Parts: sequence; structure tokens; C-alpha cells
Amino acid sequence: MAHASRVDDAVVTEPEFGPLMAKASILIVDDEPGMRNFLMRTLTPRCGRVDEAKDVRQASGMLDAHVYDIVILDNIMPGKNGVDWLAEQRGVGFYSDAILMTAFADLDTAIQALRAGAMDFVLKPFRSNQILNAVSRCLDRRRLQRENYVLRHELHAASDHLLLRDKLIGHSPEIATIREMITRVAPLPTSVLITGESGTGKEVTARSVHALSDRADKPFVPVNCAAIPTDMIEAELFGHVRGAFTGADSSREGLFMHAQGGTLFLDEIAELPLPTQSKLLRAIEDRRVRPVGSEREVPVDLRFICATNADLEKAVEEGRFRSDLFYRINVLHIAMPPLRDRGDDVIELAELFLEKLSAQLGMARLELDDRVAEAFRAYDWPGNVRELRNLMERSLILGQFPAELAGGRSGKPSDASTLEDVERRHILSVLEEAGGNRSEAARRLGISRKTIDRKIAAWGD
Repeated sequence: MAHASRVDDAVVTEPEFGPLMAKASILIVDDEPGMRNFLMRTLTPRCGRVDEAKDVRQASGMLDAHVYDIVILDNIMPGKNGVDWLAEQRGVGFYSDAILMTAFADLDTAIQALRAGAMDFVLKPFRSNQILNAVSRCLDRRRLQRENYVLRHELHAASDHLLLRDKLIGHSPEIATIREMITRVAPLPTSVLITGESGTGKEVTARSVHALSDRADKPFVPVNCAAIPTDMIEAELFGHVRGAFTGADSSREGLFMHAQGGTLFLDEIAELPLPTQSKLLRAIEDRRVRPVGSEREVPVDLRFICATNADLEKAVEEGRFRSDLFYRINVLHIAMPPLRDRGDDVIELAELFLEKLSAQLGMARLELDDRVAEAFRAYDWPGNVRELRNLMERSLILGQFPAELAGGRSGKPSDASTLEDVERRHILSVLEEAGGNRSEAARRLGISRKTIDRKIAAWGD
């Protein structure tokens, strides 16, 4: 009872260990009822969920049903010791942190624990504060590890414009309609499909849905399905265990697990291979994923938002996209309007880009006079907001707007007779600046290489 009284005192006198512990999910595995009781009484008042298992067999079943942040595991138990069981679980898709309890502080045990994947171990007997500190360290490490991974992935996958990633700019009726739809769907668990041309702000809309949802304090993980090699996309999404394929020297959680509790944004979903589409459908329906090479399905708690600039209905008709997956993700459809249909939003966006980019680049700001503004309203903007942003940056660097859009250096209106002429001259001008490199020209314009190829083929150039 001495332990119990100390635990009771600790509940009253010890400081809080922070919000991470308050939300943590812990599994205790120990064959001694007294130790389980001590740990339950220590952790339950401070953690979001604490479960107990009397042996590794019971613990294995509990891991199949629930994802735990930390498993606190005794090493010496009947049947199979903790180190061997932990190593076995790592091999079938167990990614949570583990704290090993042991009565023997010898070097061999420590080495075996680390090799098996234990993040920390405590020596019996221990005080409640020792196990609380060990849990706190694991939670902090796990948070930093996930945040760093998501950030690296996001920076790698993100487009080269970040100014508008968190909010929709503009006062056009089209954008007002989008905002109203976001407000309605954000509090719901409903899957969302966002469509629209490249550069219209599909990721911005997805972030807005996440920010207004009850998952706003959890991760938002964007995935560009077109940017991940076909042979690696399943491992990236679902994770993999050690030895699952050549080069898999260690187990790794997939993006599904890094988005746990939050929102997974699957951009360019039309680019997913058909086999991956099948696995994605099952993951959405069952809320469980199976890492590559694993024997265990891991439960996930996610909201799914998908986006594409492709015609998914046509892709379904042509057999390139699964019809059941299309109907599963197309619960609420948000169609993003192209910039050319948003009226004076183009001027508001251009002013914002000029202000932010001039400060970032340390260059004098250009003035958007009436003639330039009128040219911007008339231009077709094939690359939409992304093209506008890139054009503002390029204009600041050169110290002037393109002659084709600004009415020429003399200030006289351009002699282009149609919007198509303006668009053609601008794209060809950027292509010439890029030395004929279409990929580089597409990057500068903020449009896809396919768009340039298609337009040049239509022009016969």
C-alpha cells in the first residue's frame, strides 16, 4: 500500500506533465497485478487512455484493436520475455514507442532492448515520478519526430507558393460560395473532393476545411500523389516494416499514421495506380491500413480530403479510376473557379503578392496602375493563382510588368486583338526567356508541362 499512498500524494502535489500526456494512450503489459495496479493508478489520472494486459498474448490482441502512443512492458514474464515480444511486434508492424521495465541493469539487457526497438527503460523498483518522466520523454520525442517528418514531406511536396496556403483571398461571388461550403462541411466527418484547374487553390481550400474542423489541433498532411514514384507510393502512404523490400533497412510509419487524428489531403488523386486505389478504398471504408510487409492492420482516425485537376468521371469511364473509390470520396464536391472567372479578385491577389514578395525579396514595389489592372482582368491566366504569383515575383525582379500585359513599354495598349493572343505571346515570351526549356517555362508560369505542350501543339509552333 506504500506505493498507492505515494501515488495518491503525487496526484495532488506533482505538477502537470502537459497536454501531450493528457491525450496519450498507454498500454501496460506486466504479469504482476501489483505493478499493473501501481502503473494504472499513476497514469490514469494524467493520460487520456490507459489499458492493461497480463501477458503478451493479451497485449497482441489489444494492439490489433487500438493504436497506443506508448507500451510500458515488463521484460521478465512467463512464456515470452518482453524484449523478444517487442522485436516480434516490430517485425509485423508495431510503430509505437516502448518503455521496458527490468530488474537487471546489465549491458546485455540494455543492448537487446535497444535492438528490439525500446525507446527507454526503467530499473525496478522505481518511483511514480520516474515512469512519468520516461513517458513524457517518449511523448516529446514522438511529437518532434512526427512534426519533423511531416514538415520535411510538406516542404518537399509543396508548390513554390506559400503565401496563400492558409486562407482564401477575394470577394467575388464564386469565392463567397466556396467559403460557405467550407463553413458547412468543416465540422462534419464527411469526405471532400475538391476539383479545379491547376493553381486555383485546392490545397488552400483543404487547409481551410481542416482549420475550421474539430481536428484543427492535429496534423494536416498534404500528399502529392503525382510526385511519389509508383513503386514507392504504398510504402509512403501506409508505411512498411523492416525487410519489406530492398532498401527497407528499418520500419517506418506511413503518412496515414503521421496524420493520425488529423486530416490527410490527397492531391492529384487521379494519378494513383489502380492497385493503390483499391487499398485506399479499403482504408477509407475500414479506417485500417496494412503497412507493406506487415501482418497487422493498424487502425487509423483520419479525415480524407482529395483533390484533382482531372475529370474523374471520364477517368472512371475509361477504366483509369475505380468507380467505387470515386463515389466514396465524392460525398461533397467543391469545384474551384478559375482565376479568369473571379473578376477583381485578380487585382486583390496581385496587390497582396506585390506587398508580400517585395518585402521578402527586398525590392521596390511595383505600382498596379489602371492600365495594368485592366490587362490583368483581360488575361486568361491559364496557370491561375500560381501563375499570378510567379508573374509578380518575376516582375519585381525585372523591375517592370511584361509588356504584353502592361500595354507595352511606351504605355500604349497592346496590339493583341484577342485574349488568346495575349496568352500566346506571354507563354512564348517566358519560353524564350527559359531558353526553350518547356519544363522550366512551366515552372515559371506556374502551370504544368502538359499545358504548355498542349497549347504549343494547338498553336503549331
